[in-house]
Amino acid sequence: MNNLDSLCQSRLFAGISPNDIPQMLKCLSATRKEYAKDEMVVREGDLVDDVGIILQGSAQSTKLSVTGKQIIVSLHFPGGYTAVLTAASRGRRCPMSVQAIEPLEVLFIPIQSILSRCTKLCMAHEQLLGNLFDSIAERALELHDRNDCLIMPTIRDKVLTYLTRVMRETGTETFTIPFDREAMAEYLDVDRSALSRELAWMKRDGLIDFYRNEFKLLQKAVEKDFH
Repeated sequence: MNNLDSLCQSRLFAGISPNDIPQMLKCLSATRKEYAKDEMVVREGDLVDDVGIILQGSAQSTKLSVTGKQIIVSLHFPGGYTAVLTAASRGRRCPMSVQAIEPLEVLFIPIQSILSRCTKLCMAHEQLLGNLFDSIAERALELHDRNDCLIMPTIRDKVLTYLTRVMRETGTETFTIPFDREAMAEYLDVDRSALSRELAWMKRDGLIDFYRNEFKLLQKAVEKDFH
């Protein structure tokens, strides 16, 4: 089975022996599909019946505002999911689009194959079902993290909220974010020029240091203890 490492990184297959995964994928009627850069994996409004797991490449979930502005909701990397909440929601249409950032390979597993009781009553399938609920919770928390940024009243607060979260996740004060300036502005739902100005002012004020997409939260910012 190619890309087995990516599946082992996925929460969906946590606690399942890598030796069991290839046979499980056959039982689950899993299929793989490749996408070119910028190709749509899911379009906003689509009905989604499959859980998608990124095997190679990266993708982004985006949503159009009422004014037609594209907003980045989240990024997806190997081991991550596409539209797992929609697939599990029984008939709900996908509220956002998923687009390949680079050449992409995705493994699709019908949600009903996961939810249906295994005829062999195998422990691996029971583990898979439990992992699905963990995966749904994980995805919901990712959206909650982004909402924490959006509800902040100023660009500075949005930036510090986001960077503080990344610092805690990485465990280091210096880290690389997965966004260029345009994508960072879309993720925080702010004007790109205004974001660039604010970053420069934050650097001047001794809150952060940065070069391109590598950032460092300075002690003055850490002491503010943004959440």
